[in-house]
Order: sequence, then C-alpha cells, then structure tokens
Amino acid sequence: MRLTTTTQVSVDGVMQGPGAPVAGVAERGVFERGGWAHFDSEAGTIMDEIFQRADAFLFGRRTYELFAGSWGTWDDPGNSPIWTALHTRPKYLASTTPFDPKWANTSVLSGDVAASIRELKAKAGGELQVHGSGALFRWLLDNDLVDEMTLFTFPVVVGQGTRLFPDTGPDRALDLVDWRATRNGVTIQVYRPAGRPQYGTASPDMNT
Repeated sequence: MRLTTTTQVSVDGVMQGPGAPVAGVAERGVFERGGWAHFDSEAGTIMDEIFQRADAFLFGRRTYELFAGSWGTWDDPGNSPIWTALHTRPKYLASTTPFDPKWANTSVLSGDVAASIRELKAKAGGELQVHGSGALFRWLLDNDLVDEMTLFTFPVVVGQGTRLFPDTGPDRALDLVDWRATRNGVTIQVYRPAGRPQYGTASPDMNT
C-alpha cells in the first residue's frame, strides 16, 4: 500500500481546527478560530473520492480521538462516503502510550511504530491514508514513510494556530503530480517527495 496523507491548510499554513468544534470533543489547548475550512461542492466531492480510495487509515492519537468522538458516534446518514469508509476500513492508531480504542475495527501500533507501518505498507492494497494528524505527518515525513501528500489549501489567513510544517526542519523537494482548483478558491495539490531541493545562486541572467 502507498502511504498517502491529506491535510487541510490555510494560506498561512495553519492546519489546526479546520472544522467547526464538535460538542464534547475539544481541540488541544484553547483555539478560538476553528472552523475556517469551508468546503464547496467541488472540494467536498474530491474529499469523498479520496476516502473511497482508502484500504486502511492511520491516525495519530489526538486526531483519532477527534474522529472517534465525531464520525465514530454519528449514525449512518446513508449517503456519506467518508462515514462508510471510516466505519468499514481498518483503522490503525500510532500511540507511544497505552490506549484502549473504543471505535470498532481499530488496532493500536506501539513499540517499533516505524517497523509496524512498513509492514502495513508491504501488504497488498491501494492506500494507507493519514488524515490530519499533524505530529504524525511530520514524523512520517522525517522517516521517509510518506509516498504522496494532498493539500487542500483554503483561501483564508487564520493568523494563529499549529502549522503543518515547523519553522525549522529538513528541506525536501516535492514533485507536483496533480492539482485542481474550485470556483470558491480551494486548491488541491498532490505532491510526491523528491529528495533534497536544488538551490539557485544569484546571477545577472535571471533565467539561470
């Protein structure tokens, strides 16, 4: 399976709290600007298509709790590819501390998490999907476990909150393999990691 990530980000790179707060499920810390990712019908259709491709899901601890407390408790609406995928595909939780998941069809990965994820990737299938899970995403990227990343960039500057990429960290080139834009200005870019980037030098010939 290919390990793919899907993240909702603002123009200034914030990934925290894209959806409206869910009753009884709190974001870590105080964040007053949640709910900034407004899906139009085109972006919603693309997200549905992504979930339908999933063979399994991999979550970080906090995102798992958010999903379990919302999608995991909602009744089947009958017309949601996201609900169907989350309730019928295997879910894996990467956790460094003991955890007893209540959401059916969930397995906890502990110990050598990187080795466990490589074993999952070695299985037959299409996509092992990671949604949100910022800390896990950064760890996966640092350990060269990400095969493809999709960014939904919304036309908003949030101005505060956790950003997808840290202020300092390893550099990496990305190959753009697909992109789309909706009428409301949501852009969807699909990238594949491509090693170290190349850096240019100042030159009188701006084409070099």
